[in-house]
Amino acid sequence: MESDTTVRRIKPLGSQLYAAQDHDGAYDRCGDNGYSDDPKRKPEVSLYSLREGLAASLVSVFILVLWGLVHLSLQQLVVGKPTGEFNAERARRHLEQITSVGPRPVGSQENEVLTVGYLLEQIESIRVKTAAGPHQLTVDVQRPTGSFSIDFLGGFTSFYDRVTNIAVRLEPKSGSQHLMLANCHFDTVANSPGASDDAVSCAVMLEVLHSLANLSTPLHHGVIFLFNGAEENILQASHGFITQHPWAKQVRAFINLEAAGVGGKEVVFQTGPENPWLVQAYVHAAKHPFASVVGQEVFQSGIIPSDTDFRIYRDFGNIPGIDLAFIENGFIYHTKYDTANRILTDSIQRAGDNILAVLKHLVMSEKLADSSQYRHGNMVFFDLLGVVVVAYPSRVGTILNYMVAMATFVYLAKKASLPGNRGGRYVRDLACATGVAVLSWFVTLLSVLIVALLITLLGQSMFWYTHFYASICLYGAAATGKMILIHTLAKNLYYGGVRLVELGDLYFDVSLLLWCCSLVWLTQQDLCSAYVPMLMVAFPLVTRLLLANEFKHRGASLKYCVLYLLGLALPYVHFMFLIWVVFEIFTPIMGRSGTEIPPEVVMATLVTLATIFLSSFFLHFIYLVRSTKWILAGLGSVFLILFLLVSGSLFFPYSGSPDSPRPKRVFLQHTTRTFHNLQGQVESRDSGLWINSFDFTGIQHITPHIPEINDSIRTRCQEDRPFCGYPWFLPVKFLSRKNWYLPASEVSPSSPVEFSLLSKEETSWGTFKMTFSVKGPSHMSLYLMPHRGASLSTWSFGDGTPQFDLSGEYFVFYSHGLNAPTWTFWFEIQPPKEPDPAGPEGMISVAISSHYFFGEDWRTAQLEEILRRFPPWAFPSAWVSTYDMYRY
Repeated sequence: MESDTTVRRIKPLGSQLYAAQDHDGAYDRCGDNGYSDDPKRKPEVSLYSLREGLAASLVSVFILVLWGLVHLSLQQLVVGKPTGEFNAERARRHLEQITSVGPRPVGSQENEVLTVGYLLEQIESIRVKTAAGPHQLTVDVQRPTGSFSIDFLGGFTSFYDRVTNIAVRLEPKSGSQHLMLANCHFDTVANSPGASDDAVSCAVMLEVLHSLANLSTPLHHGVIFLFNGAEENILQASHGFITQHPWAKQVRAFINLEAAGVGGKEVVFQTGPENPWLVQAYVHAAKHPFASVVGQEVFQSGIIPSDTDFRIYRDFGNIPGIDLAFIENGFIYHTKYDTANRILTDSIQRAGDNILAVLKHLVMSEKLADSSQYRHGNMVFFDLLGVVVVAYPSRVGTILNYMVAMATFVYLAKKASLPGNRGGRYVRDLACATGVAVLSWFVTLLSVLIVALLITLLGQSMFWYTHFYASICLYGAAATGKMILIHTLAKNLYYGGVRLVELGDLYFDVSLLLWCCSLVWLTQQDLCSAYVPMLMVAFPLVTRLLLANEFKHRGASLKYCVLYLLGLALPYVHFMFLIWVVFEIFTPIMGRSGTEIPPEVVMATLVTLATIFLSSFFLHFIYLVRSTKWILAGLGSVFLILFLLVSGSLFFPYSGSPDSPRPKRVFLQHTTRTFHNLQGQVESRDSGLWINSFDFTGIQHITPHIPEINDSIRTRCQEDRPFCGYPWFLPVKFLSRKNWYLPASEVSPSSPVEFSLLSKEETSWGTFKMTFSVKGPSHMSLYLMPHRGASLSTWSFGDGTPQFDLSGEYFVFYSHGLNAPTWTFWFEIQPPKEPDPAGPEGMISVAISSHYFFGEDWRTAQLEEILRRFPPWAFPSAWVSTYDMYRY
């Protein structure tokens, strides 16, 4: 320890009282630490400041230990021994059987016949074996047709025809009036076996059904197990069930099982709306709790480009529920690597234990029968390392938050009112120090973003995609070093000879004040996530008060520093868990977020914000340390070495390693495009391989392997054609404006699209009603682009009102199951008052694209040939499509 004996009170630069220093640089004894009750009284005590090495060691060990605890808790999938109620091995056999047929897109034999057949066979087996028990089991295979609009991906309309639902009703033999719903989906995207998304959930539900059906005590209420066969088609089957099935009216609440990753722990990331009794049920019953209201509020903000059946049941069924999802290892979500062998049996066990326990609790609860009287209010909920869940009503949280904020302001006001601080001196010092802290944030963020821009300009974007900790070392070292440098300069140049312990005390108050301001603001916004700053205020404040005498008489002693860090441990370990969740979700998302979002800016911002938040209560230590030169030298060296390594391309973004793949996602469509003029004649026609890269690096790393895919064939949007004249499967052109078109031979599907205008008639109110028929594959996209001055007034979709206008265009997503009839639709259009001489002829451009995801039309020889040339670290998804445009 070093003795800190500079005794100047905090005043503006240049107003030093005195600073006694001997010829060796060691300071004499100094006055009382902090703001004294009596400014004239200077007790003869020796106050300590921290040695630089010790400070760095303490903070580093603290961070590493807590980070290790977070990872240890994540690896501990099952706490205690399984009770035997849920058989994970049997559920795994279901999982392996479901995934053995491969990808299961809607309309395919694998989805509509093989998987449906297996599920019905297992359900019938359960029914037969439990027929003598106190429960009855009813099965209904529903194939609904319908349409709806949704504000996902900018907004579009969905139409489905004869998609498949398997609804299984388990209830006492006397019947039940109130039902709980458990939902999973067995369909997949066209390029993945979908073990985690969502076959494992269906396997878990089969086993939960088996366990509940075998109970000797009858359930109080019934349960519907819905195995839905069209979720990946943007939530169609769940809409068909909740809006059309006769059992839906009796559903009082639901549990939805989903995935945004592969394996690990399933997390509760959405509940409600309102109905806090559902969270209470989970807290009471779940054997391995894992939940966060922060995840709920982040997900519902729309930042994460994903959605689940939860939205459908909430918005169209007006029923509350719980949404659970696997979130780990999102790098292989919706890829060929999402296989059964990557899901640990313990993951299945914990999910099964939780779902079974929560369902059993809910169907035995009287609250399910009349949930309306329990519906109001929200819950604050979070778990501590998966050991225990803390949950309390949001109104209690509001009171608690304001109590903590009031205690903080009382603490600060008491300091400001001490005799030695009259005249507003403390308030001025606190305001000035707060300004320094906030300025350091902005300067740090700006500096790190400049580094991110340099990395992008050097062509090294996403170097961290496979090497995550390289981003922590680069951006984290830059952010930490910049923060320390700014505060070191402030300490040495602005504060001059102010006692270090007094500065440390002041900057603790700054951190407390800033967190308290965020606490008040989040509480006023009615955000349940306000509990996070509440923890970050309450624990440090209590710790500070308990250690006040130690700090007052001895300064930054080793005992004080260790106890101070222990006091921060609980809020910090929880905050670091939240940081892990953020990176676990957003790092993989950067690999599928399109070509327009610069990933270096996102990653640098996340790392910098994490550094700023974590460093808040360590500002206290920066001002207690006499020197930071070696810390700065170390951080600077780490940053410089990493920057040189990244610049030298030593960190390749992608990996094809079987154990830990980090694939680059590329979409290829072998398509033929046909454009018709106003007279119905073919205006132009071409064919090619239309290529989309769904991350920022584009084809930068593909070109060396396939030279003909280069920027010379990059497309330009043709604004006079719906959706730029290309066969977008979903309305995501705003995410991926960079795409490439390699000329290729014409495609000739054996079942080509049959598109025709059935009628066109003028109405008495001045619009034109146009009716069309379409016959084609299971997946098609309809694009409507009214010309300038024209507008759609009504149509046959949804509630009849065209709702979602994407820059003058409308997108209708269509899919069907087996044996679907011809698709017929109509719309009314108000013609323009006068034609646009600069625009296309007519009132509207209508285009239809078809997508062949399976069967004999799925691939062509040319497509297969180019797919073989992709490197092993790439994951190309490929299919045949067509695009036909007409003017009317």
